[in-house]
Amino acid sequence: MQLSFLEPLFDRPGPWATVYFDPGENDESGAKRRELSVRDVCRTLEEQGADAETIRAVHDVLIDMSPAEDPAGRVVFATGGEVVLSHRLARPPQRHIASWAPLPRLTPLLELCGQDPVCLVAYIDRTGADFEVRGAAGPRDAGRVEGRQRPVHRTASADWSERHFQLKVENTWEHNAGEIAEALGAAYEECGAELVVLVGDPRERPAVHERLPDAVRAVTVETEHGGRAAGSSSPALEEAIEQARHQHTRRRVEEALDRFRAGRVGTDRPTDAVEGVPAVVEAAREHRIDTLLIRPEGSDLGRETWVGAQPDQVAVRRTDAQTLGESDPVPVRADDALLRSAAVTAADVLVVPAADPLETSDGSDGSEGSGEDADIPVGGLGALLRWTYEPTAG
Repeated sequence: MQLSFLEPLFDRPGPWATVYFDPGENDESGAKRRELSVRDVCRTLEEQGADAETIRAVHDVLIDMSPAEDPAGRVVFATGGEVVLSHRLARPPQRHIASWAPLPRLTPLLELCGQDPVCLVAYIDRTGADFEVRGAAGPRDAGRVEGRQRPVHRTASADWSERHFQLKVENTWEHNAGEIAEALGAAYEECGAELVVLVGDPRERPAVHERLPDAVRAVTVETEHGGRAAGSSSPALEEAIEQARHQHTRRRVEEALDRFRAGRVGTDRPTDAVEGVPAVVEAAREHRIDTLLIRPEGSDLGRETWVGAQPDQVAVRRTDAQTLGESDPVPVRADDALLRSAAVTAADVLVVPAADPLETSDGSDGSEGSGEDADIPVGGLGALLRWTYEPTAG
């Protein structure tokens, strides 16, 4: 998950009100319960020390929230009497979360928005394609491409002139497949997608697939459901797209954990991975984190760290933060400090799911293997590094 959309939060000093809110049902009784919930959230912020202007700004956004538009709710970030960012959630919080702290409260966002990848869907026929981006904020149009319009249909005749015509048809298909692939590659780069799903014509689909740039082809899958024509969407197509996103995420997590296991600190050799708050904080301070790994139930997520105004002013001790140039550092949760750093330095973030005691990495019955995964990363915080790191002696 890329957190670049959170950057507006880090241009301001805070402190921050963070609220994860489920608007509930869209009926009269739901509206009454929502009003009571908003009142409780505002009271919690007040008890934690939030100023009246910021509480009022949060209140106004929450009270106007529509269950129809945001069925799973939103997270709201506010400071200085203003809501700076409001983001739609993919699943509702089990309870309302309200926090007033020096940094925005970010870890719940990882679970409630999910880490399904941004997906570019291409609806293809023999004349062109329509592109659509699927992400946490819902689907949005990403452009279209039109190829040659004639000829595109074969005939059933065996006459020489008709065979010549059919050859022209196939040439048109091939030409259009190339144009679609070129436009799709450009759309992939422009929208920042991580996965491509090809939908539509069963002949044109693989023709486009094989013409994609190598990097795009490696993250592209096809589905036989749906098409480009209006009204061709279906529950089966939606399920196929979501399944592709889920499988892509699972593969990424598995690959990251394989790399993490191979590069963990524990020997005197150079390493590609670190774990535990002190080591991950040091990597964040030096902008070395390529992928931040977080296990939400990890014991170290709430560990106290000290931060200054800049994302790389982070340390495990107050005096260490002062040596980084911050005269008055403040204590914060380790996960919030590290997520701020990840967002500003364009590091990726992966949620490591809790180990299932009934399932192991090889799909066996859990008699062995699950214990190994239960402590990866240690304390719930780890990182894959941007370059090989030589451990400090001693």
